[in-house]
Amino acid sequence: VQLVESGGGLVQAGGSLRLSCAASGLTFSTYSVGWFRQTPGKAREFVAATSWSGGETRYSDSVKGRFAISRDNAQNTVHLQMNNLNPEDTAVYYCGADRRVFNFNANSYDYWGPGTRVTVSA
Repeated sequence: VQLVESGGGLVQAGGSLRLSCAASGLTFSTYSVGWFRQTPGKAREFVAATSWSGGETRYSDSVKGRFAISRDNAQNTVHLQMNNLNPEDTAVYYCGADRRVFNFNANSYDYWGPGTRVTVSA
């Protein structure tokens, strides 16, 4: 199983980025996918998640209304559209895949990607 994130980079406050998570080696449509982020010295923080079909989504309060998660099961890909970014969004962003419908606990995910770094300048 492999998950690979892409799309990170440096952006100014107020800008946008679109992260992608490409999956292989698993029956993608049977896994929910979550995006988490982590800064040095802190635990991995839940950002957003999508159910197996993409019909249901969940967001943390800190990103609700600014980020949107979507998935394309035909392409084994999940995207995270991030708008109106602010410096507090600076982190390494990880996607994870899990057999549960939703999983907000980073410690119990089945699979993780290596992460992609997002830096938002003031």
